[in-house]
Amino acid sequence: MIRFILLQNRQGKTRLAKYYVPLEESEKHKVEYEVHRLVVNRDPKHTNFVEFRTHKVIYRRYAGLFFSLCVDITDNELAYLESIHLFVEILDHFFSNVCELDLVFNFHKVYLILDEFILAGELQETSKRAIIERMGELEKVE
Repeated sequence: MIRFILLQNRQGKTRLAKYYVPLEESEKHKVEYEVHRLVVNRDPKHTNFVEFRTHKVIYRRYAGLFFSLCVDITDNELAYLESIHLFVEILDHFFSNVCELDLVFNFHKVYLILDEFILAGELQETSKRAIIERMGELEKVE
């Protein structure tokens, strides 16, 4: 199960945070700070998987953004690493060469894409085409 997903820039500013387990606001800020320190200082030669408390953080860096997922210790790291890449591909297709500002000014659309992709902490849809078609339908409604 996915505990939370974070999108953070190199300076530690959280651009997207979605929690699938209940946490207090102070605990959320603490977690965001700890995860950022964990991934930003990590040597690029090391794997993209790191233990965090009693879970695992799987992260990937794209340009200046770190996409981080916290999952159960027994979950498949490679599946989640691939899901991060799929999420970035969908964002890239939807925003036509996505950048950090797209995430900031269109955060509601990013959350909508995330909700089509992950539901209640579990991967729901893994088809890029199906998600993009669904987002197209939702765009027509607006």
